[in-house]
Amino acid sequence: MGLPLKELAPLSDDSSDWQPRNQRHSRKATSEPARRRLWSFALFTLALLCCFSRPIYTLIRFAIHSNLYSHIILIPFISVYLIWAKRHQFVLDTSPSRKVAAVCFIAGLLTIGFSLRAPGEIQTQDYLASMTLALLTILCGGCLFIFGIATFRAVIFPLLFLIFIVPLPMSIEQHLETFLQMSSAAAAHLFFQISGTPLLQEGTAFKLPGFSFEVAPECSGIHSSLVLFITSFVAGHLLLRNLWARALLVFFVVPLAIIRNGIRIFTIGQLCIHVSPDMIHSYIHRRGGPIFFAGSLVPFFLLLFFLMKIESNKRRSSVKQPG
Repeated sequence: MGLPLKELAPLSDDSSDWQPRNQRHSRKATSEPARRRLWSFALFTLALLCCFSRPIYTLIRFAIHSNLYSHIILIPFISVYLIWAKRHQFVLDTSPSRKVAAVCFIAGLLTIGFSLRAPGEIQTQDYLASMTLALLTILCGGCLFIFGIATFRAVIFPLLFLIFIVPLPMSIEQHLETFLQMSSAAAAHLFFQISGTPLLQEGTAFKLPGFSFEVAPECSGIHSSLVLFITSFVAGHLLLRNLWARALLVFFVVPLAIIRNGIRIFTIGQLCIHVSPDMIHSYIHRRGGPIFFAGSLVPFFLLLFFLMKIESNKRRSSVKQPG
């Protein structure tokens, strides 16, 4: 009984000794190319930021002094956090996707050419939009050229999330502002009708008993709507798994923003009728946006919780079925 144990013990030790060495050797073999790729991408990103240093500096100054685009400063930090959270999913030893990367590089260069072809005719906001879009396109091309499709898929959401640092072109911003202005006025008109308040509406102008006001473009709620839109993307990515649930949460923001702004207009109108016409100059009109924004978060998070509950129930039922 004792002899076989003495003979088998060295074999067991040798076997256990050999496997970790082999694994360590294979880890070193795969980590060295991965490390070189990471350093290459870091140097590429640094060089790209240096090339775009002037537009980036102008973009930062533009965001600091803008009420609509103040979120631009935070977006890169959120993207870096999301990439860091997914670092264990990276596949760094796949073959580069040079053809797809070339398409991104060409698209980025064409966008730069568009923004520089008529510097006297293009506005600052449109110039920043095209240059920032070119920067992101070339950055995606560098990721594909160095790492390949597998790594790009792992970080596709953080990279695409950077699109929110791109200011909207002036024409798109004006159309979006007009849409929210008109739809918010229509929602407020509906609330006035439901409450039985007599009124006459002409476009975005309202004539109420003893008082008249107009929904200006500044009252469209575009800033709070954009913030809620960005929040829906992050919340859906972190807390939801199914694409349909994420899409529903994002699209829910549009009617929610319209209803929220309609309620704000309705509330100010009722205060002007029943309290004083001077309420149009009150705090709730000038600085009351965050209050109504906080109120819109209640149905937003209720829908988010409902979607999480549905996904959780589906996962439980799928686990029980095989059993």
